[in-house]
Amino acid sequence: MRPPHPAGRGVITPHLDSDAVHSNDGPRTPMIAPSLLSADFARLADEVARVADADWLHVDVMDAHFVPNLTLGRPVVEAIQAVSPVPLDCHLMIEAPERWAPGYAEVGARNVTVHAEACTGDPRAVARDIRAAGALAGLAIKPGTPLEEYEEVLRDFDTLLVMTVEPGFGGQAFMADVLPKVRRARELVDTGHLRLLVEVDGGINADTIEQAAEAGADVFVAGSAVYGADDPARAIAALRAQATGAA
Repeated sequence: MRPPHPAGRGVITPHLDSDAVHSNDGPRTPMIAPSLLSADFARLADEVARVADADWLHVDVMDAHFVPNLTLGRPVVEAIQAVSPVPLDCHLMIEAPERWAPGYAEVGARNVTVHAEACTGDPRAVARDIRAAGALAGLAIKPGTPLEEYEEVLRDFDTLLVMTVEPGFGGQAFMADVLPKVRRARELVDTGHLRLLVEVDGGINADTIEQAAEAGADVFVAGSAVYGADDPARAIAALRAQATGAA
């Protein structure tokens, strides 16, 4: 049986079960998703507790094949979910995600994102399987991947993750030249073509979050900007305030 999700901001229902994954009415409410990749892996439970004021907790799963780095897998995600005060946002940077993605939903992830570039078949089939397992389905694209190729496919997804760095490692510099894709995604949502959350991941900090918010992002993945701060809760609040002011 799938574990219940803990309460927290940003908990939304997959649009197979709801009329509104993303509402076009009223101002957007920015969501901050600290990246566990920047945390101390020797103290994961404590590090999870430090970001209790976040909206989602971003967990990067890497297989050392799709990206040149290796992190953690389903058993660790399940253990994190058991102690997390906020919903998990699992970003799968792995080959053949259609084989593994539903399992992360089954152990409690709130959102499971796969890379368009890694799917061996139609990404919409992966989305259906993720949703059937009880989570939101996300599609990620690398900085060099054109959004246009996936605009119709995205009608079956709940989130779009636009990478603002090359995937695989934290601490990279924000790539502002990717923002036109965020703007295009925002346009597609605002005109009703898509109903999803627009998420950005990579180099998000106090110097860059306003650019991403102005472009139209809803969800902001921040690693060192949160976990490298003396007070992660204060850092989360400050980032959220910046994004709110710029949205």
